[in-house]
Amino acid sequence: MATPEMSDTTTEGVRVGATAYYLPEESDPGKPRYVFGYTVVVANTGTEAAQLISRHWVIIDALSRREDVHGPGVVGETPRLEPGQAFKYQSFCPIRTTWGTMEGEYQMRRDNGEIFDARIERFYLRVPDTAEV
Repeated sequence: MATPEMSDTTTEGVRVGATAYYLPEESDPGKPRYVFGYTVVVANTGTEAAQLISRHWVIIDALSRREDVHGPGVVGETPRLEPGQAFKYQSFCPIRTTWGTMEGEYQMRRDNGEIFDARIERFYLRVPDTAEV
């Protein structure tokens, strides 16, 4: 079964797209340690402003080991997005197997104080067939 190249979902007018790529120069299969970069775009496709205030990632490797990562903002920022605005960032994730998954949510806050979770659909971390491991 083919894995999707990226995830793309919208929750309450906040669209989140994510895709991953293998970083062989950061990886060390002998440990084992496989490092994947990922790019996320958070876009406000709704009619009200929203600020990203925290994140929750669920990372699962090929042996079903799960790691939950919680923290404020993303890459040191808590972007506030007006309707039509987007925020793009890159980060990375190490795992101990040649493939795994990431998914989660961003906690968002409206200007009126309303809080909601913008879903990040599952996307795959996978060493390409052509990569040396």
